[in-house]
Amino acid sequence: MKPDVIVAYPLRPRQMAMLEETYMLHRLDLVEGEERDALLQKAGPICTALVCNGHVTIDEALLTKLPALKLAACSSAGYDQMDVGAMTRRGIKLTNTSEVLCDDVADMALLLMLAARRRLPEGDRYVRSGDWGRKGMMPLTTSTAGKRAGIVGLGRIGMAIARRCEAVGLTVGYYGRTKKADNEFAYFADPVKLADWADILIVATPGGPSTEGLISAEVLNALGPAGSFINIARGTVVDEPALIAALQQGRIASAGIDVYLNEPNPDPRLAALDNVVLYPHHASGTEETRDRMAQLTVDNLAAFFAGRPLLTPVN
Repeated sequence: MKPDVIVAYPLRPRQMAMLEETYMLHRLDLVEGEERDALLQKAGPICTALVCNGHVTIDEALLTKLPALKLAACSSAGYDQMDVGAMTRRGIKLTNTSEVLCDDVADMALLLMLAARRRLPEGDRYVRSGDWGRKGMMPLTTSTAGKRAGIVGLGRIGMAIARRCEAVGLTVGYYGRTKKADNEFAYFADPVKLADWADILIVATPGGPSTEGLISAEVLNALGPAGSFINIARGTVVDEPALIAALQQGRIASAGIDVYLNEPNPDPRLAALDNVVLYPHHASGTEETRDRMAQLTVDNLAAFFAGRPLLTPVN
């Protein structure tokens, strides 16, 4: 008999084929309303594992309908819509895939930083529109080498960003709840002090209630009118109205943003700004990384059903 698994969010086609071959799948992702309720009533008492990603809300209400659940295998790094405390109390393990996406996400942080500071979208428009020929050279931009990069959250992704920042000539400092012993970067116990020190502020911290609004108006003001703000973390980490106001009023110089409070329909005021580079929450969006994320999810399921240690446990 194949083990029963609920799929709340699909994997990549090749990995979905692996799941279909190995497990009896209950496709919660394909039903709504009464059909969804009926599926949960049938599958909840027999499914010990769930496939999901960061877009899936796992709260007490859903967990009550999944009394047999012992594993939630998440195919993304983020899990801020999941009540990890409730899962832990019920003996449910959560896995994620942050280990395999850090390079692409770190690359995107660097890309957004350079594009914002060198005004790449504006330069592209300047050539395409013919303004280069009509008006001559576009205005000068701002150098990156020799400046200071402050990283909020020096986890696996934050460290990958830090190493890339060093490679392009930046001095690195960071903020976190505790000082880490595995590096020689300057540590700041207060994000305001980090922003005051930095020329570029890069957010790489997890989302969720503990970091909500961490990048406040005070932090942005400390970054200053020559500063650049980069966010590849979660939209909730920054006070977005304060960020928009700081960009509009020139209290910071530029921003590069991959994540927003309202996705996939960000605040339209952002699109109206020339000093911000926007990307559609796609930092890990390469064929190679998404395949690795899906495969790690499959591998965590296999480890669970074989009674082996989970590869990337969260709790």
